[in-house]
Amino acid sequence: MHQNRTMPKNVSHRWYNIFFTRLLPAVFLIVITGLGVSCQKSEDTTFLKIGLPEEPRSLNLWLGTDINSRNILSQIYQPLFRRHPETLEIIPWLAKEEPVFDEDALTYTIHLRKAKWSDGSDFTSEDVLFTKQLFFDFKIPRYYSKWKIIEKLEAPDAHTVVFHLKEPSAIFMSRVMTAPMVSKKEWGPVAENALTKEKPLRILQDFQVEKPLGTGPFILHEYEKGAYIHMKKNPYFFGEGKNIAGFDLGPYVDNLLFNIYGTTDVAILALKKGDIDYYWWDIQPGYIQDLEENADIDLHFNKKSALYYLGFNLRRPPFDDKILRQAVATVVDKQFILNRILQDYGTPMDSIIPSGNHFWHNPDVRKYGAGMDEKQRITAARDMLKSAGYSWEVPPVNDDGTLATPSDILLPSGEKMDKFVILTPPADYDPKRAFAGTMIQEWLRKLGLPAFARPMSFNSLLETVKGKHDFDAFVLGYGKLNLDPDYLGAFFSSENDRPNGWNMSGYTNEAFDTLAAEQRLVVDVEKRRQMIYKMQEMLLEDVPYYPLYNPHIIEATVNKRFEGWVEKVNGIGNIWSLCVVKPID
Repeated sequence: MHQNRTMPKNVSHRWYNIFFTRLLPAVFLIVITGLGVSCQKSEDTTFLKIGLPEEPRSLNLWLGTDINSRNILSQIYQPLFRRHPETLEIIPWLAKEEPVFDEDALTYTIHLRKAKWSDGSDFTSEDVLFTKQLFFDFKIPRYYSKWKIIEKLEAPDAHTVVFHLKEPSAIFMSRVMTAPMVSKKEWGPVAENALTKEKPLRILQDFQVEKPLGTGPFILHEYEKGAYIHMKKNPYFFGEGKNIAGFDLGPYVDNLLFNIYGTTDVAILALKKGDIDYYWWDIQPGYIQDLEENADIDLHFNKKSALYYLGFNLRRPPFDDKILRQAVATVVDKQFILNRILQDYGTPMDSIIPSGNHFWHNPDVRKYGAGMDEKQRITAARDMLKSAGYSWEVPPVNDDGTLATPSDILLPSGEKMDKFVILTPPADYDPKRAFAGTMIQEWLRKLGLPAFARPMSFNSLLETVKGKHDFDAFVLGYGKLNLDPDYLGAFFSSENDRPNGWNMSGYTNEAFDTLAAEQRLVVDVEKRRQMIYKMQEMLLEDVPYYPLYNPHIIEATVNKRFEGWVEKVNGIGNIWSLCVVKPID
């Protein structure tokens, strides 16, 4: 249905303009494009409307590191390689084909596709060289630390680049080659000016990007702060009409309209009314029943590359004792967490690497309390502690095998264990982690352990745990882990046990440190996988962190207008979906 709107005669032009640009931005945009509110397609244009939970921080690539900014920017700036959505393998993107690796010379030769920037100018090897120099000159966070493995970069011709490495690198393809490429034409003058200033990185990040040049499927057309972002199909997108990784790429929509909502409640209402086709955010389980009753809405459940865990401070008693940590792990009821806290929308975690990251996940690590009921878990934990010299005046399990209310646990020295605190985020920040901490407190008290769960504001919790190391135990999580498992070394290598370092638990294991360092130099993927498997086994034996759960990412789409969303780890909100989603005829 095509619908035209005209200005009411009794309403001033100024009031009308304010109303539609500030209060009803989505309607305003549809008006100026000649479409009605409920209309998704006219003779020559198609709109896919997507809800965002918050305003993007910035559309400057070097400053916009929040999730909403990255979602927009990922449609514009493209890497040389990206991950296949199903196999998770690294595949050519702006690169034309797999790289040629010379093991003796430590070089990767990469041939580029004949792609264009969104203004029609050619994407060439000079842009790759410029991007690398930008990372180095400004030491750009998130990129420089990975790219400094590069000794030099050469461009034999306009569509060939040769990377010379300082040493073998396991993460070259997954971390270096997946960085976004930028245009020398656009960023060259900005960089040249910034390098003359006292704080060049800040100048680079503060640059106001009006019409970013990209090689992606969409380009920025209009941005009304606090209201909407309108993107149009990039006529120069290199992937259009090509089959890449088994997907016939479009995009098949002409416009993306991102509406910005202040709350999930408002966004869900817009979804139910059909004002948006997709809400690009993880929906909480409380909305599911209502959405399931709507025949026009499809729910999508996918695994996350995430880790939610119980962490211990290994630097001081009582959790400097590995047996105590193992006993705590044994008594935790992960099935309860899945059923009652996640409402069955998730999976229990056994290893530090989530199961959705199937190539690197080790399914055969030690599983504490697996298949046991409450009495069996408490009995097993009691036996572990008793064999290590812990004792009770009244044990948690009687001689006849029945459970009892235990007295305070006594250390191997015969002294009572001091009270300890399990820090959690507050319930209004993350009810799952807060509730998990409370339940862990109760399970530990059934062993006679003097556990107390205490919520703390998130920033204070991070400062206490990561900055000061002044804690006993904590419940935290990483909501989006990189699919390359190199983070194991960052989280647990002893060199990172320092204030504000990533090794928050204070884990020290010389054999683990050796493996963590060696695996970074292993180019043979299968050989490296065996090393990563061994690292996971070590961590689940020593338990500096005890993995608890991994919630599903739950998303919703309207099914009347578009189809073809690509399901992958971390959900359907990805460039593959926006390249292949098609209007329903």
